[in-house]
Amino acid sequence: MRWQVLVTAVLCTYLCGVVAEPPKKIEPAATVATFKRELKGALLEGLARGPANAIDACRIAAPEIAANLNRDGVIIGRTSDRLRNPANTAPAWVQPIMNAYLNDPDERLARTVALAGSRTGYVEPITAQPLCLTCHGSSLAPDVTAAISAHYPDDRAVGFRAGDLRGVFWVEIPTAGP
Repeated sequence: MRWQVLVTAVLCTYLCGVVAEPPKKIEPAATVATFKRELKGALLEGLARGPANAIDACRIAAPEIAANLNRDGVIIGRTSDRLRNPANTAPAWVQPIMNAYLNDPDERLARTVALAGSRTGYVEPITAQPLCLTCHGSSLAPDVTAAISAHYPDDRAVGFRAGDLRGVFWVEIPTAGP
């Protein structure tokens, strides 16, 4: 009879959620990979409707993708030394890493850093690819230029060449999980 009470107590505890699963470890590289994959999908969808439509992917879809990933203490974003959108200004801890990437193109590996408050930061470079130059290159189509000017009058995110450091993806996560 005693074992039945014990089994019943264990089952009730489990089914009632009293025993919580251990928190899942958040992997910053995987979080950035999800952001990149979803953003690329939005960009390709926009480009399929015409290059000027890809600007809306960055303007509208990218913040929505980031917002969906910002949960369980995760904060994710992207930034550049040549911003298009001032809302993408780098957090203070990202700036020295981005500067190091700019100063030494041969050392553009992803970096993980300890942050205050039991948090970890992760930064991954964004290298300009030929497709990126449609909206970030030196010679833009008139409709792309018009769309950029309409939404970003102080745009500085043009003039890139393939292989240039376009910016960085960054993520902050709780060190001990969510």
